Amino acid sequence: VQLQASGGGLVQAGGYLRVTCTSSGSTFSTWHVGWFRQGPGMEREFVGGIRGSGSNTYYGESVKDRFTISRDNGKNTVYLQMNSQKPEDTAVYYCAASRSLFATMPARYDYWGQGTQVTVSS
Repeated sequence: VQLQASGGGLVQAGGYLRVTCTSSGSTFSTWHVGWFRQGPGMEREFVGGIRGSGSNTYYGESVKDRFTISRDNGKNTVYLQMNSQKPEDTAVYYCAASRSLFATMPARYDYWGQGTQVTVSS
């Protein structure tokens, strides 16, 4: 499974941004996908995830009620919609694929895309 994250950029605090994770291959719908982020000098943090079918989503506490994950398996794409953004959301955002549902630890993910930078200005 090859993954590619895109759509990062600069946004003002309180604003919104959507980043996208696209995949090649015909088995994308069988993989649960997670989003992680890593700020400067910080450990990689779980943001949220979505079941392969798209029927379940789960989020980290710091983004719950602000971020929404969805997917379109027909397009081999997972979306991370980020609303009410805060300066502390500034990080490189990564998508990753796992066979483990509800996995929050990076070690449970088998494939990773390259990151996309999101910067939130105050």
